[in-house]
Amino acid sequence: MICNLCPRKCFARREEREGAGFCGLGTIPKVARIAPHMWEEPCLSGKNGSGAVFFSGCTMRCVFCQNHEISAGGKGSFLTASELADEFKRLESLGVHNINLVSPTPYVPSIVRALGIYRPSVPIVYNSSGYESVETLKTLEGLIDIYLPDFKYADDSLAQAYSQAEKYTETAESAITEMLRQTGSPRFDDDGMMRKGVIIRHLVLPNHTKNSIAVLEKIAERFGGALVSLMGQYTPVYKAKEHEKLNRKITAREYEKVKQRLFELDLDGFVQELSSADERYIPDWDYPNSNR
Repeated sequence: MICNLCPRKCFARREEREGAGFCGLGTIPKVARIAPHMWEEPCLSGKNGSGAVFFSGCTMRCVFCQNHEISAGGKGSFLTASELADEFKRLESLGVHNINLVSPTPYVPSIVRALGIYRPSVPIVYNSSGYESVETLKTLEGLIDIYLPDFKYADDSLAQAYSQAEKYTETAESAITEMLRQTGSPRFDDDGMMRKGVIIRHLVLPNHTKNSIAVLEKIAERFGGALVSLMGQYTPVYKAKEHEKLNRKITAREYEKVKQRLFELDLDGFVQELSSADERYIPDWDYPNSNR
């Protein structure tokens, strides 16, 4: 396979279990955890959890990534499209409220095949960095019910320095526009669980409230049909301590400043508690042992 799935458009050759592109991934999905997940937004986790499928690898290289053991470290086990479909079915049988595909971008063709083999009756969530190709997203139309993208940066210099992502802001804006086109406004069932729509996540970084406020203002200007999830869970892990401005958690004062702008802009959604900034919320990456 010659790959152009993500915005990097490496056009690199990918074999079944390894690849020459930026992500270094093969075409067969590599999975690090499959289990009900209770720590998503309330309308996704509910009482029974979100059926999270954590894929290994990533199209970005965030120096503060909490999931770096799988995004850059290569942990995980290979699953064919048929095996992936079986896992969707198993998760559904556990009563999860949705199937949550976490960092799925490099494996979109296999995910499309898996959903062709078995389409769960619960919503399918596409949980990503926001660094997405519109062309790839269009291949998912009709398959994805809920998009859960990050919108990390309104400043491309930060995106390059902290995530090795060129033209991140423009790319994320185009991607989210396409996501909203596909899903429309948020829809919920009688229990308040999300059935359709887009939730845009933003993680507040220490010393970068200006970036966070600019992101919120862009969302208010362009994406009125989406919900916003403001996240305060930042913890200085992985390579973050090598960066002077990232080597601590955010302060209550920083978070309040960003929240105040969120409220001023009248953006609807969710605000995470600062107590979430704890490494104990990082899951174990030991599929298949973690799938029960």
